[in-house]
Amino acid sequence: MYNLTIKDIVEQCKGKLAFGNPEMECISFSKDTRQINNGDVYIGIKGDNFDGNLFYEQAFSAGAKACVLQNVEINEEIKNKYNGKAIVIVEDTVKALQQMAEFKRSKYNIPVVAVTGSVGKTSTRDMIASVVSQKYNVLKTEGNLNNHIGLPLTILRLQNEDAMVVEMGMSNLGEIHVLSKIAKPSIAVITNVGTAHIGNLGSRQNILLAKLEILDGMQENGVAVINNDNDLLHEWYLQNKTYNVKCFGIENESDLVAKNIVMNTEGISYDLQYGNTTEKVEVKVPSKPFVYNSLAAATVGKILDISADKIKEGIKNFELTKNRMEIIKNSSITIINDCYNANFDSMKASVESLAQMGGRKIAILGDMLELGEYSKKIHSDIGEVVANNNIDMLITVGEEAKNIAKTAEEKGVDNSKIFTFNSNQEVKDFLKNTVKKDDTILVKASNGMKFIEIVEFLKEF
Repeated sequence: MYNLTIKDIVEQCKGKLAFGNPEMECISFSKDTRQINNGDVYIGIKGDNFDGNLFYEQAFSAGAKACVLQNVEINEEIKNKYNGKAIVIVEDTVKALQQMAEFKRSKYNIPVVAVTGSVGKTSTRDMIASVVSQKYNVLKTEGNLNNHIGLPLTILRLQNEDAMVVEMGMSNLGEIHVLSKIAKPSIAVITNVGTAHIGNLGSRQNILLAKLEILDGMQENGVAVINNDNDLLHEWYLQNKTYNVKCFGIENESDLVAKNIVMNTEGISYDLQYGNTTEKVEVKVPSKPFVYNSLAAATVGKILDISADKIKEGIKNFELTKNRMEIIKNSSITIINDCYNANFDSMKASVESLAQMGGRKIAILGDMLELGEYSKKIHSDIGEVVANNNIDMLITVGEEAKNIAKTAEEKGVDNSKIFTFNSNQEVKDFLKNTVKKDDTILVKASNGMKFIEIVEFLKEF
């Protein structure tokens, strides 16, 4: 275990100690004064609509023992008022946060698994962490803390853990490069390359390049783990022999392959084949993408020499982060809560999963954001997916999602089964007299659509 000191922060971030003991240990860090715990180090972050550097006195009042700030003048009155505490002034607090995390990471010789991809990052991260925890004490990314601020905060939580599983998200080129250089993964997992953020990046090829940045900081003896059924990753794998790569898949010949897949309303089972060995694997989520997620987890497990029985146990018993294909059953209906985010690949998978469920199948689909000029086509493509999957009722919310409804009707869905709305409240009003016992209802849209409101409403049925 290694705890940073104030002296480390000053040296690594080229900062200036305004006051305080340079030998003070810094164990826990926070960027939110509302969530400060006693003894935390507060990092002042300047956002678009606020400047966290201005709230350092609130942080001290809440129990922080030190603050890292930028563009703040510290006078004698402040020094005297907070005697026994510390303030470090740096040029850029976000960069300083990253430098602190990179320094802390360098003090740990442990397996670090980094996960990225257009779809399934969080659920794959959760499943990998469950498998790795069968052998190691694991620190993993919590929630959606997968960006240039969240990942460093995760690394700064390292204490007695002997393995780490981190998620890396991005919306533009260069972002994962920064994260990889900080985390220095020993295993880098790419779940797939789809259309998420295509409005920013312009093409799937650029999305591929952005995802491959996860390899930029990978350790010299590190292993890249890829989905060999994804068209762009498969092509990259065939053409690239620079890295040590392990691949998994269902359709293409791979190091780990899923065969004889059986899906029902309770989950999935399949035969996992690697080398001359076959193992029966169970996944408790009834969605084909979770076969790929589990294959990624199994591949990581094999790399880390975790036994087959422990790998299977980790896959079977993993806990899924809320709002990602979360199956909620009450006395009346089944809700598929997948409302955290959405793009073509994840929405397609969710609709296909709904089609496998029992009862009357209702899809409540909203706008997918950040698609730019591709938005109309991608929403229309989802309409075709709906038409091909025997959905009993389609409900759309939002201007872009109207293209889902339009194409679904064009592809043969009876218009009496299609309903379009402009707000979540309109949907809730409609559902009051529409939902029936034993219905299965998918709720799916980009997070900005706030579909969690609909999920919470449905829980009351």
